[in-house]
Amino acid sequence: MVAEKRGSSANRLSTVLARQLGSQLLAFRDAAGLNQSAAAEVLSAQAAKVAKMERGWVPFRDPDIIALCKLYGVEDEAVVASLVRLAKLDRERRRAKGWWNALDQNNLREYIAMEDAASLVRTWQLSFIPGLFQTREYARSLAVSEGAWIDPDEIERIVEVRMKRQARLDGEHPLEVYAVVWEAALRQQVGSPEVMRGQMEHLLDMAELPNVRLQVLPYRSGGHPCMANAFNIVSFAEAESVDVVHVDTITSTLWVENEEDSSVYSTFFDRTARKSLAPKDSVSLIESIGKGMHS
Repeated sequence: MVAEKRGSSANRLSTVLARQLGSQLLAFRDAAGLNQSAAAEVLSAQAAKVAKMERGWVPFRDPDIIALCKLYGVEDEAVVASLVRLAKLDRERRRAKGWWNALDQNNLREYIAMEDAASLVRTWQLSFIPGLFQTREYARSLAVSEGAWIDPDEIERIVEVRMKRQARLDGEHPLEVYAVVWEAALRQQVGSPEVMRGQMEHLLDMAELPNVRLQVLPYRSGGHPCMANAFNIVSFAEAESVDVVHVDTITSTLWVENEEDSSVYSTFFDRTARKSLAPKDSVSLIESIGKGMHS
């Protein structure tokens, strides 16, 4: 499912948590054999409102959730309570005033908002160093090489966004990051050899953080489960939240938001991690690659 921007208000944006909640209510409505008009009637609203709710375009009111669950025959109080908590969490995130709210790209804004609220991010990278671990010089060289910018100032804005994201690695409740990186991403020269040596040294520093686990998948591992795409799996501390998978393609962003599909990504990530070097051996390989970067 690709997130799109519709209007400037946070209340008119389809969010990950609202889409999760909407899909659960849609499943209950289908199981009850009711249409959107029947659901709208119990809410004293139009069917269009129900459609927006089921697609995650609007925040959910607790009375609406309770009324719909009653209509759909959902009698388990624990299930209803979990939906109400999920709706509250979504409303809080919509109201959050983070620095990322000023970003133009809705997909990027939503991902950073999730990353800021997350407890764990598992990232698999094929072609470049994970953004949370990039040096300023590497990030700048990467932005230049992408060639998507028109105004040179755009490059610095891209770099600043990446640097601000890295603040989540510190603080009272730092983000846990489990990164698996293909060896090719370490050897692909981005910028000058000096930039790459600095990046390798920074990676070694990152690997020492207690909230970071870094593994390298070496060439010699051969074929592996995650050859098709790089992706991020974002996990939250709240029990009601389902893991969200974020996949960037050249033309769009894919959000994998249901538990069944996100668990498949988790399984593939774990299988690839098992084929990768242990953290200590990964550090040794990074050191070797850094020493081999010559001008």
